Amino acid sequence: MRKSLFLRIVDEVSARNSYFVQKRNASGDKGFTPIHKCLVAMRMLAYGGSADGLDDTYAMAETTVIDTLFEFVETVIDLYDKEYLRPPRARELEVILRQNEARGFPGMIGSIDCMHWQWENCPSSWAGMYKGHKGKPTVILEAVATQDLRIWHAFFGLPGSHNDINVLQRSPVFDELASGRTPEVEYWVNGNTYTMGYYLADKIYPNWATFVKTVSAPASMKHKVFASIQESCRKDVKRAFGVLRKNSRSSITQPRCGATKN
Repeated sequence: MRKSLFLRIVDEVSARNSYFVQKRNASGDKGFTPIHKCLVAMRMLAYGGSADGLDDTYAMAETTVIDTLFEFVETVIDLYDKEYLRPPRARELEVILRQNEARGFPGMIGSIDCMHWQWENCPSSWAGMYKGHKGKPTVILEAVATQDLRIWHAFFGLPGSHNDINVLQRSPVFDELASGRTPEVEYWVNGNTYTMGYYLADKIYPNWATFVKTVSAPASMKHKVFASIQESCRKDVKRAFGVLRKNSRSSITQPRCGATKN
């Protein structure tokens, strides 16, 4: 992370939550600085490990580390949720639709898929519920991403024993569409007018109007070309997952089970 970005987060987190402001204790000694607290929280999120493992390096007790982590997570969500984890606004949606139309998919607003994050320190009593097809306990992340790798929807927390359909049944990805709060989408294909955007998805997803899937075992040249282009464009979300894996540890240590975020 760039130093300028880190310091910006420290300043904004400290301004929003007084927990991160440096204070004096009962004996008059100064406590931890905002930089110290934010650094500890970020290291816990990035590298995992036990809370008491940071005591030797950062001189912070286990209970303080856990409190700092929870305060940091809640404050970051409060600060950035509405801007960085939300459906696209009308103007942004216009740009996305225009870009995808040039790629051969008018009306496409992103690609959807799920990724399994390994849970290294999963309690033994929960291992069976969280063990999926990878043979290890995992937690599932469902995401919608666009070509620029922007993640517009994230739903995280279901056990790895679920598949993509089980996750979709519990996901809030279509809540705004069902309530009529999504921006209008209008496009034309073969002379027909359509008013509902869609996501590119793999073949496990149901045959809904909101999904366009590849053609299994394409026989004709037309179907082969479509399948090739669909699978190429659908890699947007795979690339987004790849960036997440590259820039953060590919496993988790102690998530707040059952917690999800749209």
